[in-house]
Amino acid sequence: MPDLMTTFAFVLEIDSVEIATFRKCSGIESETETIEFKEATKEGKMMIRKAPGAMKWSDITLERRVDATTHLWDWRQEVINGNIDDARRNGSIVVKDSLNSEVARWNFYSGWPSKYTGADFDAGANEIAAEKIVITHEGLERA
Repeated sequence: MPDLMTTFAFVLEIDSVEIATFRKCSGIESETETIEFKEATKEGKMMIRKAPGAMKWSDITLERRVDATTHLWDWRQEVINGNIDDARRNGSIVVKDSLNSEVARWNFYSGWPSKYTGADFDAGANEIAAEKIVITHEGLERA
């Protein structure tokens, strides 16, 4: 029986460079829109046919603990400064096993950070400060 995959270790690579390790990731999704059209059979019966339409991909949302690095903020700052073409990057979400070996990879294309959320600070809470980044992209594949 193969080992079961845990979801505790995954990283973000941008242009083949490991940028950060994350604790949460969502939005690894692709969808084909459905186009419906009516068609008459030879017997004159009306049918609704379905055909594939445009591909679309969900935004990828990543969350991690706050640390001293500013890679994510610097990348977001490129968009804030209006340098969207320079901010577009190819990247990967990479799942690693307990020995830090790559197990699975999803590559995204022309991604850019459309949203950054800093930590919620509450001195009375017993939580780890976390930051989130949302990556909008133009394609996703399982490598």
